[in-house]
Amino acid sequence: MNIKTPLLDKIKYPKDLKKLNDLELKKLSSELRNEVIDAVSVTGGHLGAGLGVVELTVAIHSVFNTPRDKLIWDVGHQCYPHKVITGRREKIRTIRQPGGLYGFTKRSESEYDPFGAAHSSTSISAGLGMAVARDLKKENHQVIAVIGDGAISAGMAYEAMNNAGSMNAKLIVILNDNDMSIAPPVGAMSAYLSRLLSGKTFQSARSLAKQMAKKFPKRFQSVAAKAEEYMRGMVTGGTLFEELGFFYVGPVDGHNLDHLLPVLRNLNESNWDGPVFLHVVTKKGYGYEPAEKSEDKYHGVGKFNVVTGEQVKSSSKAPSYTKVFANSLIREAKQDKSIVAITAAMPSGTGIDLFEKAYPLRSFDVGIAEQHAVTFAAGLATRGMKPYATIYSTFLQRAYDQVVHDVAIQSLPVRFAIDRAGQVGADGATHAGSFDLAYLCTLPNFIVMAPSDENELSNCVATSTKINDKPCAFRYPRGEGVGIKINEKPEIWKIGKGRILRQGSKVCILSLGTRLHDSIKASEILGSYGLPTSVADARFAKPIDELLITQLARDHEVLISVEEGSIGGFSAQVMSFLTKSGALDNGLKYRPIFFPDKFINHGKPEIQNVECGVDSESIAKVVLNALGIVPTTKISLETA
Repeated sequence: MNIKTPLLDKIKYPKDLKKLNDLELKKLSSELRNEVIDAVSVTGGHLGAGLGVVELTVAIHSVFNTPRDKLIWDVGHQCYPHKVITGRREKIRTIRQPGGLYGFTKRSESEYDPFGAAHSSTSISAGLGMAVARDLKKENHQVIAVIGDGAISAGMAYEAMNNAGSMNAKLIVILNDNDMSIAPPVGAMSAYLSRLLSGKTFQSARSLAKQMAKKFPKRFQSVAAKAEEYMRGMVTGGTLFEELGFFYVGPVDGHNLDHLLPVLRNLNESNWDGPVFLHVVTKKGYGYEPAEKSEDKYHGVGKFNVVTGEQVKSSSKAPSYTKVFANSLIREAKQDKSIVAITAAMPSGTGIDLFEKAYPLRSFDVGIAEQHAVTFAAGLATRGMKPYATIYSTFLQRAYDQVVHDVAIQSLPVRFAIDRAGQVGADGATHAGSFDLAYLCTLPNFIVMAPSDENELSNCVATSTKINDKPCAFRYPRGEGVGIKINEKPEIWKIGKGRILRQGSKVCILSLGTRLHDSIKASEILGSYGLPTSVADARFAKPIDELLITQLARDHEVLISVEEGSIGGFSAQVMSFLTKSGALDNGLKYRPIFFPDKFINHGKPEIQNVECGVDSESIAKVVLNALGIVPTTKISLETA
């Protein structure tokens, strides 16, 4: 798409915005929107959220003095326009690509990103920390936290607001409300009131009234305060936020710079001595018709045609693991009315939207509230229901206390369906499912499974329905399966039992999860070196199959374990057993393969797995090194 951006071409950094008048800022917003659309059409990524905050981004950066003033974007899905006008336009078509810009805000990437994001509801807490640090250091700058209506529903956001209100901290919180109707319709009167309430005149009059009221009895002070709060609540809808100690302004049309700019200027120029809450109403996907008409507002898209909005479809014929899980759960729920599904604001991402269509009364989306989701599931389990808490691995981390305290200690049969296990590609380290094996395998009363393909996932779901006396979890990756046929009748696994797929005599590769297919490829490479190699599928990270591992350790010279996770997970279970049982005393060469002790940058999953050393060639190299065999060239492995 050949787009003309004469004004945007003049903008390198936010300071350049201050050279433009209000009319030019409007034109710039249009150019910026087109630039973001064009860039994402090439790379794919999060589009809808960014389109919804174009005007807000321009307004904030033109009014405030960033990076001295600290601007924090919650989650960061909406940060693409921000990146374009903060010195990163030349790289915007590398976003989420290997070696390119990160898809969220990142401190190491720019001084305009004062806080790294990707998980929701952190901005107000971080902003409050920055505001307190500013005051302790006697600095003079603003702190602005922009948070969406979904993110603000999380408990952490309210904890932060309550704290900020009780401290009377100088902090500006901007609610980007693009869905939830918590206020009257936006219009000219609302804009007028917001401008009036945020202005010096009102604030000075209010301060004067407060000072005068202090001269009167407390009873009068209380009545006067309540009268003002009620009046403002009636015209603005801000009573809730006032109760938390914030000065509420809004709602303001987030796509109208004639409304936005005066209010932001008032807030910047005022000497308001406490937290301010600015309510801005926007539309996700605004200004791009295909996004506006789309059900998900182009939240996350692949490459697409700018003119038509048509997205490039995957050529893979294999179903995604997410869809296999959803269909398997629907199959089981048809026979078992006690099965219920829970998701935390990710119905389409987890497949629970499909379950909801089949069983709407047994499907629950609790919003961005993973802690609540887990304990809610625990409550259901106490009454004989079979809850499936379906949560991404990286987001389940947010509910670890609840997993331990509310589920594991009570041995409640909550089933955790853990999507996005392992490396996830373009979303990078913040979304990688690297730690669930480590943080779940340490818990008593927990069964942890990892299917190796889509048929095994179907078996996993069926097996989990039979576990009624303790919690269990099964993890599976993002993306498509391997294309294997799914059996009509699933197999119910024997708890803690693995299987041998290939029989050798020299080397054994014990794989957990979807690394099995790379393990089989590695065995073929090793076979070309005259090393007969067994391949076993562990199926269970906990409890491990002690009889199988004992046999493998006894019958092979080298034992390799492979997993898609950090140190402390499956390999730790195996190593602990081998050490305790004395299996290492007879010269067994054991080599565990797990993710390196670092956060892996965003990129293609297959490249990330090479970097993590869990691909077939890396597995083969570990074996060869253990035996003192050094391959002559890389090609010798590829062509073996």
